[in-house]
Parts: sequence; structure tokens; C-alpha cells
Amino acid sequence: MRVLIVSWPWRTHFQPMVPLGWALQAAGHEVRVASSPDLAESLTASGLTAVVAGPGDVLKTMYEQFTEEQVELVRMLEQLGSRDDFFFDFASATKEALTWDRLRLRTRYFTQILQGVNDAMVEELVDYCRWWKPDLVVWEWMSHAGAIVARATGAASARIRSEIDVDAWSRRAFLRLRKEQAPHRREDALADWLGGWAGKFGTSFSEEMVTGHFTIEHMLESMRLDSDVPHLPLRYVSYHGPAVIAHWARRTPKKPRVLATFGISQKKGREYQAVSVRQLQQILDCLADLDIELVVTAPEKVRRNLSRIPSNAMLTEFVPLHAVVPTCSAVIHHGGIPAFMESIASGVPQLMVGRVVGDIDLRAPLLEAARGGLYIPRPHLCGQRVRECLVRLLEEPAFKEGAQRLRREQATQPAPSELVAELEKLAARYRAR
Repeated sequence: MRVLIVSWPWRTHFQPMVPLGWALQAAGHEVRVASSPDLAESLTASGLTAVVAGPGDVLKTMYEQFTEEQVELVRMLEQLGSRDDFFFDFASATKEALTWDRLRLRTRYFTQILQGVNDAMVEELVDYCRWWKPDLVVWEWMSHAGAIVARATGAASARIRSEIDVDAWSRRAFLRLRKEQAPHRREDALADWLGGWAGKFGTSFSEEMVTGHFTIEHMLESMRLDSDVPHLPLRYVSYHGPAVIAHWARRTPKKPRVLATFGISQKKGREYQAVSVRQLQQILDCLADLDIELVVTAPEKVRRNLSRIPSNAMLTEFVPLHAVVPTCSAVIHHGGIPAFMESIASGVPQLMVGRVVGDIDLRAPLLEAARGGLYIPRPHLCGQRVRECLVRLLEEPAFKEGAQRLRREQATQPAPSELVAELEKLAARYRAR
């Protein structure tokens, strides 16, 4: 069978899908990975064959062309709640959060963001796939260009998600409330956008363009939300791109090793950052007297703005998480899936901080309930609080035991190679030719 994997042009969205691509290719299937030219280096570095579509610098262009309508939508949403509310509380099931006005405006806002990247890829990918004829399109949850391609070519459509699937929960609430509205108020910006593309290619909108025919999920079953869309669990397998293991990481540490990593967010604007430079300095100062080996990943622009580096700390640009996390006694991170899943895979207690990822308000309490780690929300994030939580993770056996339970649960999920036969069956069931 032929499989196209489509990704938003951001490497941390693409990399979790790579092991599944390897497994499909190793089983004898033809695999192509597709995105905009911005991701070309990451696509080819994976060892899979790449198809690039659309212009380069698509994310930069999208941000530079932030429209007056988007600005107005943000203003209207902020009147219904804070900026944090409309970005994060769609994970909530409360009536206050899931009102029709908030859901329709947020749907309109996020649809414009999705358009800004996906539209640029669609026509080239459809042209390519009408010639190549994929049997299955696997698309990362923000990469609806893949859903459009599947609809246009009759391929089976599989949506893949690593975080808790809160956007599907939000969509179900939106559709439920939409039915209750008067006909002239039943706007659906997402369906209108996707339906426009479907019509261009001779078909019509269907909800599977939002959900896929089925969803592939990395999240642990104990943390997964119920869904009315067929669900395939998939064990998270490490892939973080090309890496070289540093000399310091080729030995068992003499002291408890603690990794602090805040992902690509530290390289982006302030709105993406879980930890500011000031907070990072405060954390370093408050951990300075602990008898640990502290490894902190931070870009050079962050490192040069720090005033003090304690003797128990080492700062570096990047570490291959799958090689370093297993040597750690604890991991501090911002909730990103790579650090979260690597910590679980290694049975290492973790401390999540800040409010950057969309499912954090659900995932953090579940992590704490499982005794796999702790969480410090943004208003309470300070060096002293990090120190208190880290000491608990290192000294209280319950956290190591909880992390080991999560590791055992993750190990029961099918590996990518074990999922291939099921994907073959589903592709045969759902493809239209």
C-alpha cells in the first residue's frame, strides 16, 4: 500500500510520526512524508522520502499577515474571558467555558490559523496524490491539508494525535451547541473552509475531514478522552532527529541527574515561553545547593542573558532525550510531548511547569493523580516552588513507583510495527476505490 504522512511545518509535530513511517516502510509499503519547504531538512533527515509543497517561510508569512479580522476575533474572545481562557479552557467541560459564542469565535479564529499554513500546500499535494494514488493518508492533527488530500483522492484518512485529544472534545461540544441555534446562527468556519476545498476537487464536506476515518493516539489509555471516532492506540517511540551523544552522557552520573528542558518554545516569542530568562535564573539559584547534576537545555540567546550558572549545573543547546532521560532521577519540562513521553518510557518522575500546551489543564492533574509527577501552574511558578517539588520527586518513593506504573502502562500499547496490519485493514475498509 501507499501511505502519505502530512505534517504542519514544525519539527516537533512531525517527529512523533516518524517511527510509524519507518514501520510501514519496513513492512514493504511505500511511504512519503509531506510538508512545506520549511520542514524539508527534518523530512529528509528522517530517512523517509519527502514531498514538499507550497512556498517556503509559510509560518513567517502567516504571522506577518495576521489579519485585521484575526485581531478583532482576539479582542472579542478576550471580552468573553482572558487570553489564557480562550487558548486553554476548551479542555474544560464546564458550561462557562463551552458557550456557543466562545466556541464559534474560537473555531473561526483557529480556522484562520489552519488556513494560513495548510492552504499553501493543498493544490500541489492533491496534484501529486492524484498521480501517486495513496491508499492511506496519515495527517498530524493540525495538518488538514492531509484530510483534504484524502477526501479529494478517495484515500483512507487517519488523524494522529500525541497530546490528550481536547480539540476533538471541543469540536463535539461545538456541534452539539450548533444544533441548538437558530438556522441563521449556525456558522461553522471549519466546515466552510474544508468544504470549499472539497468542492473544488469535486466532492463535498464530511466530518471525517475534521476527525479522520479513525484517530491514532500516543496518549496513555488512562489519560485518553472518550471519542465516537474509531481509536487506535500507538506506543510512543523516540525520534528527535539526528543527534550525537555527548561524552558527559556516556556514563552513569555520580549524583542524581536532573534534566530541565523547555523545548523549542524557548526559541520563540514570549507568548510561547513556559519559563522566562528571569524565572530560569531564579530556578538555577534555588537549586544551586542541591547535591545533584543539573542539565539544562537552553538556546544560546537565553544562556548569554543568565547572570549566574551554579557549579552543579551544565547548560547545553540540545540533548537527545531518549539517550539522557533514562539516566535521570527527575525531569523538569513545560509539558511538551517529547519530554513527557520520554519520562514515562523511562519510568522517571517529572515536574511540569507553566501553561504552554493546550491539554495541560487535563494532563497535569492526571499525572499527579497517578503519582508520576507534579505540576506548577504559571501563577505559582518560582524558583522556590520548583525546588520544593523537585526535592519531593527525588526523595519520596511514591513518585518513582507511580512513574514505573505509567511506564508499564505505556509498554502495553502496540509498537508501530504491531500497528501495521491493522492500518492495512482500515485502509482497505475506508478507501473509496
